[in-house]
Amino acid sequence: MVMKKNIAIVGGSSDIAIATVNHISKEEYNFFALIREQDKSSELSDLGVDVTIGDATSEDDIKNFISGVKESGEIHAILHCVGSFAVRPPHAMNKEAFEAVISTNLTSAFLTLSIAGKAMLSQGHGRMVFMSSVAGSLGLVNHEAISAAKGGVESMVRSAAATYANRGLRINAVAPGLTDTKLASPIMSNETASQAASQKIPIKRVGQKEEVANVIKWLLTEAPENFTGQILHTDGGMSNVLV
Repeated sequence: MVMKKNIAIVGGSSDIAIATVNHISKEEYNFFALIREQDKSSELSDLGVDVTIGDATSEDDIKNFISGVKESGEIHAILHCVGSFAVRPPHAMNKEAFEAVISTNLTSAFLTLSIAGKAMLSQGHGRMVFMSSVAGSLGLVNHEAISAAKGGVESMVRSAAATYANRGLRINAVAPGLTDTKLASPIMSNETASQAASQKIPIKRVGQKEEVANVIKWLLTEAPENFTGQILHTDGGMSNVLV
């Protein structure tokens, strides 16, 4: 019998994380998820995911989560799927709010890289995928805080890919544009705002979570071993195309 491979997800209750689980074979992979809120665990449990309640910005919670996954065997891959919605100009955001955006998006990513990376180094291989955003590489109005956080994630991914290139770790990121998820509901629930946002995208529509999940699936399970240090833009061409 072929042993299943383990995939760990930090931020497992997000729409994109759940879509990713749905896209990957349960016959080949076991899934473990760290989520913050207990009331969001039932959908994941119904999918056969082993759920741990904890805070992605807590070093102890990440350590306990990764340790628990390792008890079931090697970690084939880890997905960091934590994000926040913060679209406000700098003059309307205080230091506390800015630091919350950085902590949620960037600090949690670094903790995952550091702690999960150490676990993978001991086994000599592993894949890591982090979530960025089109705002990490493109100047968007009122996105200063999230741009700083996701830009940091992208730079971290490139550096980490270099650091661990010869030690078996493959580290990449996915950078969606506006995607129809709960996180984007402040825009998606407003038809005027949604239409205005769509017109800024070359293909003239927002992304779907399944489209992002397919790219993540490829990175976690199918990408060649020489694929590392890359930022894959699932943004309808927004970051690179002008129409």
